[in-house]
Amino acid sequence: MFGVVPIGWTDSILQHLGVDRRVYREGTRIARSPATGETIANVHGADTAAIGNAIDDAAQAFKTWRLAPAPRRGELVRLLGEELRAAKEELGLVMIEAGKIASEGRGEVQEMIDICDFAVGLSRQLYGLTIASERPAHRMMKQWHPLGPIGVITTFNFPVAVWAWNAATLKTITY
Repeated sequence: MFGVVPIGWTDSILQHLGVDRRVYREGTRIARSPATGETIANVHGADTAAIGNAIDDAAQAFKTWRLAPAPRRGELVRLLGEELRAAKEELGLVMIEAGKIASEGRGEVQEMIDICDFAVGLSRQLYGLTIASERPAHRMMKQWHPLGPIGVITTFNFPVAVWAWNAATLKTITY
């Protein structure tokens, strides 16, 4: 069927990836395939308090992350890319929710891998500007530092590639 994965495979795929069944079976929100209308999962929603806590946790973690040198941040993004490569086939099935064919899902994950590779290279090229100053024995420098926690809202038909374009590079290089 042109690479379309039957919905019934979703459980075995998620189990292979180590996802607890309660995460996708016990929620009140129904996720449906736009291709067939079949129920894919019943997921949990998040209330305002849970979202606020997640944002607060990210802001707290950023205080440590921003102190890591850019090449070290790049190394962590490189490791993410390796994990993505190892699970590319399974993660490529993200297309089930978007109603895409399997090859498009794998292409999405390949985009994530490629952007990780790109971001690793950028982490070694964080050039700044040295600007002349009118003060004697003084110089001004422009440096790049991580921006901080960000939110990325992506379209349903590109569920992971757009996120990766923004997240991996921002984690590594941000202005």
